[in-house]
Amino acid sequence: MSTDVSGSAKTGPLAGLTVIEMAGLGPVPLAGLMLSEMGAEVLRIERAGSSRPFLSLPEEYDLDRHGRSILRIDLKRREGTELVLRLAERADMLVEGFRPGVMERLGLGPDTALARNPALIYGRMTGFGQHGPLSGRAGHDITYLAYSGVLHAIGQEAGRPVPPLNLVADYGGGAMMLIAGALAALFQRSRTGKGQVIDAAMVEGASMLATPVHALMAAGLWSDTRGANVLDSGAPFYDTYETADGRHIAVGCLEPRFFAEFAKLLPLDERFVRGQYDRTLWREMRAAIADRVRQKSRDDWAGLFAETDACVAPVLSLREARDHPHNRARNAFVKAGGLERPAPAPRFSGSQPTPATMPADDNCRPAIVLARFGIAESETEALVRSGLIG
Repeated sequence: MSTDVSGSAKTGPLAGLTVIEMAGLGPVPLAGLMLSEMGAEVLRIERAGSSRPFLSLPEEYDLDRHGRSILRIDLKRREGTELVLRLAERADMLVEGFRPGVMERLGLGPDTALARNPALIYGRMTGFGQHGPLSGRAGHDITYLAYSGVLHAIGQEAGRPVPPLNLVADYGGGAMMLIAGALAALFQRSRTGKGQVIDAAMVEGASMLATPVHALMAAGLWSDTRGANVLDSGAPFYDTYETADGRHIAVGCLEPRFFAEFAKLLPLDERFVRGQYDRTLWREMRAAIADRVRQKSRDDWAGLFAETDACVAPVLSLREARDHPHNRARNAFVKAGGLERPAPAPRFSGSQPTPATMPADDNCRPAIVLARFGIAESETEALVRSGLIG
């Protein structure tokens, strides 16, 4: 097993775990943030001279770097590669998000790393996976959603496919699948002592999230037509509606008893309650709901349905969500300096994740960072003088 090199008193269920994160964009940094907040000691390795021009956030807002130690290494030099391998020898996990072959060209591929540390868990995050006709292609969340079929399914009938921000492929199918795979490999290592490689592809992760939809389609209960199904705005009782003040409410009363409560308070004609799943009534039902909803403001409707199980909610903006009484009661958002952001999730009964903050000075000083990996200060000073470490 790898040695605990954290040298810190971090709490959380992953306290004592050491992770090397090869700096990148999107899902790998989110995975690094979550692992850090769950207690892991994460060392983020950035390439010397690299920059992120379109993501040049002020440090207090840069969650790609919060909660980590930071080390800038010249990976174009053989000595830089050797230094990373020495660090990997004492790490539990390494995660990277480069295109297939990049880590191998750097001399840091999984075969080399696992030869140095057979217990290492090596997590690889790409859009299309490590092999296949598209494996070398560039892409973003919307690209992988398009190839997975998921993008086709999101949007209204006769409308365009709508990208759900970059939440589904990048973060749901990417970061979350990478973490799930890494923790599964960690459990297996606890029994075998051996590490392994995780090949996490965002296109496959997005597809996995849609598994229940594929099951419904196979059973003849889901149409491969956008906006024609119960959960994709096809049903009038699972959609959003504009209110009198130009805002919206979300209606999600799928079950008959919830729909009956919704219809009673709206109010809605009883024949719609009796024929909730009669598709011949849906167009008329939608028009009746829309007409009624436009007669009150969003907050008026929210107040009316607040104490019910009608499954009606105000569509809050990101800023408004922070101040909702439920979110405040559960401390669902936290402040760190000038940044207010979602609190670490999920929650644990035995050891609580700690919100990540800007890297402390000690976590950016090469001598202190490398000392945790058993590298003497004199050697670190020589590496700095040589320009190998930024």
